[in-house]
Amino acid sequence: MSVSQPIALKESIPVDKIRYNDCGLVPAIIQDYLDGTVLMMAWMNGESLAKTLETGQTWFWSRSRQEFWHKGATSGHFQNVKWIRYDCDSDALLVGVEQVGDIACHKGERSCFHQVDGEVAKPPADILSGLFDVICDRRENPTEESYTCKLFAGGDNKILKKIGEESAEVVMACKDDDGDAIASEVADLLYHTLVALAHHKVDLRDVYRKLDQRRG
Repeated sequence: MSVSQPIALKESIPVDKIRYNDCGLVPAIIQDYLDGTVLMMAWMNGESLAKTLETGQTWFWSRSRQEFWHKGATSGHFQNVKWIRYDCDSDALLVGVEQVGDIACHKGERSCFHQVDGEVAKPPADILSGLFDVICDRRENPTEESYTCKLFAGGDNKILKKIGEESAEVVMACKDDDGDAIASEVADLLYHTLVALAHHKVDLRDVYRKLDQRRG
């Protein structure tokens, strides 16, 4: 069992001030704390919310079984809570978690929201994560016309040269104080940096974790 350290969660949510529905429940949307992916939605009541705040892992109330359930107790896919927010009407919760095993859905998918027109698809995350997924797909499934694949084919020499060039372009755009050019050049720099990460098989989420650690 992977246990999260409660991070002053008790002070973050006034359990008695949440507006529960007529059944004493409040919807809880579970979100990956790093890239914003919506992982699942479940119901909490006052006691399961209190258990979540006390243990640092998600606890829910099952409407069908009429009992508490500790996410991951059966599957091992626990959710370590990083933060909790409640909305402007105090009648919905947003819970940022570290998903153990990167699987939240009982069907083995990362997110319960994985269906598009009956097909299985990756749930949307932030724009960098989405772009990184495309870049990694190009690495595994190369095509001749893809610029990304040409970068991979050139290896470090080609990829790192582009990073150097784009870094210089960012500097020049900043020197010119051109906001649109700065945004454009930084976008190019980020893209080529993601290619370097993928080339060396470093996960973007590892970068996010470093940033999160440095933020404290």
